[in-house]
Amino acid sequence: MQIIPTAEPFFFHADSKIGCIVTHGFTGTPKEVRWMGEYLHRQRFSVLGPRLFAHATRPEDMIRARYHDWLASLEDAYALLAGVASEIYLVGLSMGGALSLTAASYLPVRGVITMSTPAYISPDWRLKYLGILSQFQPFLPKSNEAPGSGWFDQEAWKEHISYPQNPARAIIELEKLLELMNASLPNVHAPVLLIHSRNDHYVPADSMERIYAQLGSAEKQMLWVERSGHVIPRDAERETAFRAAAEFIEKTEGSNQ
Repeated sequence: MQIIPTAEPFFFHADSKIGCIVTHGFTGTPKEVRWMGEYLHRQRFSVLGPRLFAHATRPEDMIRARYHDWLASLEDAYALLAGVASEIYLVGLSMGGALSLTAASYLPVRGVITMSTPAYISPDWRLKYLGILSQFQPFLPKSNEAPGSGWFDQEAWKEHISYPQNPARAIIELEKLLELMNASLPNVHAPVLLIHSRNDHYVPADSMERIYAQLGSAEKQMLWVERSGHVIPRDAERETAFRAAAEFIEKTEGSNQ
């Protein structure tokens, strides 16, 4: 199994008790969140960017993936990072955020930061028939829009790596994961920062508010960005998200003194 070049997982060690697991999204790769990982490392945090099961290789690999495989990837990353950091933050993009929130309901984490995380999949008549459809049409187009639409930083888009199509069978697993996430949100008690773009063409616009309302956390906040599409940590307002994440961690650590 060969990993796509430049899409490898990453680890940046720092002499700090604080560690961040930065997790990419559905059909994406660690490259999506690497810039954010580098930024957090410059703040002197240890950072681990795992590769989720069946990602960053071949689209065909996703056909055998199950949502618990993706959770296991995050749990493995947690076990590794816990060896060098005692205060762990889960940071996730899109499905990576859903995994982070779900894991935060049963793992001892200091805080959670999500970007572009869906509360549900946008309604589509095909969802009801995906089990059958996937046997005849294993891959579905991601969008009818022109390539690069929805991105404000076109240069970043040109270097973006993800599978070109959505594996139909894996969408079923994503739907199961989101159901589990929603059921888990009342059991998330760590501080949470939710970040979402008003120009996200993929995730339903009310997702952030829905997630916020269900969280059991006493400390939770929402941040809207304007000049980004779905992949916030690589788009035009990435620095805004990076700074907000670092400030959230510093504030959370300060309240723990």
